[in-house]
Amino acid sequence: MASSSPHIDLSRYDNSDYDPGPSWLRALWYVVSIFVFEIEIPWPSSMKSVILRFFGGQVGNGVVLKPRLHIKYPWFLHIGDHAWIGEKVWIDNVAPVTISENACLSQGVCVFSGNHDRNSVSFDLRLEPVTIENGAWLAAKSIVCPGTHVGSHAMLTAGAVAKGTLDAFGIYEGNPALRVGTREICD
Repeated sequence: MASSSPHIDLSRYDNSDYDPGPSWLRALWYVVSIFVFEIEIPWPSSMKSVILRFFGGQVGNGVVLKPRLHIKYPWFLHIGDHAWIGEKVWIDNVAPVTISENACLSQGVCVFSGNHDRNSVSFDLRLEPVTIENGAWLAAKSIVCPGTHVGSHAMLTAGAVAKGTLDAFGIYEGNPALRVGTREICD
């Protein structure tokens, strides 16, 4: 028995109003990304930072960028001083992503700033910037969903999935991520 309610019709998908930048810039970035960022060769972080800046990224001083890093569009990326981005991190920044100073994204972290409207017949693109504040730590293989705001020094534990707001100094785990404690920084 067929339902009379609407169904998803991907033939109606139209993101022509979304402008991720000129096609020549995206093509050039794609090639550079493959040979410098997504490769296992440990090119110096300072060199990668210069390249990201060339492509419009805002990159602070002392940033650590490990191998096998995937960044969708560097011109939508801001990385603060002394932030660490680990191996196999995927920053799918179709909208702005801000990673503040001294933040750490461990191995395999995924950060997404776009998604699709699950209730739209045409599966419309939804853009929601992500902010990761200073001193925050996203542990290995955690996922940050579109529109998430990770507060100062908050921690997302390994494999956890965050959506919404993570309070400053909170420790979050699980899927969906729930606060389980308070991070105490010792000197």
